[in-house]
Amino acid sequence: MLKKFHIKKDERALLFNKGDFVQVLEPGEYSHFDPFFRLSIEKFPLAKPLFDHKLAEYLLKREPEIAKREFHVLETGADEVGLRFEDNVLVEVLAPNTRRLYWKGYIDIKQEKLSIADTFDVDKKLLAKLAPVTGKVKKVAGLEGLFIMHVPQYHVAVLYVDGKVDRVLEAGVHGFWQYTRELSAMPVDLRLQVLEVAGQEILTKDKVSLRVNLTAGYRITDVLVAFAKQGKPLDYLYKELQFGLRAAVGTRTLDELLEDKHVIDQVVSEHIQRRVAGFGLEVESVGVKDIILPGEMKTILARVVEAEKVAQANVIRRREETAATRSLLNTAKVMEDNPTALRLKELETLEKVTEKIDKISVFGGLDGVLKDLVKIR
Repeated sequence: MLKKFHIKKDERALLFNKGDFVQVLEPGEYSHFDPFFRLSIEKFPLAKPLFDHKLAEYLLKREPEIAKREFHVLETGADEVGLRFEDNVLVEVLAPNTRRLYWKGYIDIKQEKLSIADTFDVDKKLLAKLAPVTGKVKKVAGLEGLFIMHVPQYHVAVLYVDGKVDRVLEAGVHGFWQYTRELSAMPVDLRLQVLEVAGQEILTKDKVSLRVNLTAGYRITDVLVAFAKQGKPLDYLYKELQFGLRAAVGTRTLDELLEDKHVIDQVVSEHIQRRVAGFGLEVESVGVKDIILPGEMKTILARVVEAEKVAQANVIRRREETAATRSLLNTAKVMEDNPTALRLKELETLEKVTEKIDKISVFGGLDGVLKDLVKIR
């Protein structure tokens, strides 16, 4: 029985006899006598040039002439990265120790090798092609081995290589090959930061429990020193602020703290300045936000304040009464020595009385009214 095969111009095919490879078929018409149906073909479109087939290694080792004639052979060494181009456009990154076959056809395939033995930095121009910021460019395949770090403005990043600090990265986009090493990065904000130390339960010297909330403003001045001397600078700073706060509150009575709240700020500030010196940290400000008393202590203090205010009010009232009595005594002395003044006071009194009376009948003249008034008083 005659079997015919048709291979298009944008295709290639493999011919098999009982599943065993025979040859590569170019575009055209093929006729084979196959009475026992042993022949078969497998077609491959040239639009997808990668030959990802189980015969790839066989062709390279046993049929090198066929492999050289029909395929582009792309290989990378143990310390090499391959850049695959299709029609001069970068489309894929090949990892180290990679070997692939690509069909030769109407797509021009080229390779560029980069050594990563001495340096693992990705060139800025190449990085822009591999990971464009706009996202409008077709994404390049095989970026699993590319480590990209975006460092925002006013930040830096600490780069770790195999668990060790390697360098400090400035603001911008950075790329590294991580095929033969483990990379990680930690961003660090260089601006002034605020650290809240909230809800600290502390006993005063006179055994009163207080809850204190503290705020500190800090910045990292030397990133390498800060991360070399402590694993987590922020945790270290938080712990030292706690210690300073306990030293300020625990050595003073409640009355001392309430009379001078700024003493806590001063003690904590002095403590933290000593503890962060030489650690790449700078604390610019320390301040107590709140001192919260227990419920029963609030009630007691409220009663104390109320009693103090009542006592102050009584003192003021007695002082005013004394002043008023003294004023009356002085007035009496003046009128005793001066009949005219006494007469004026009588007229003033009469005026006040007449303001409250609708009608007055006078008998005996004004002198008689005044004399009777004096007698009444």
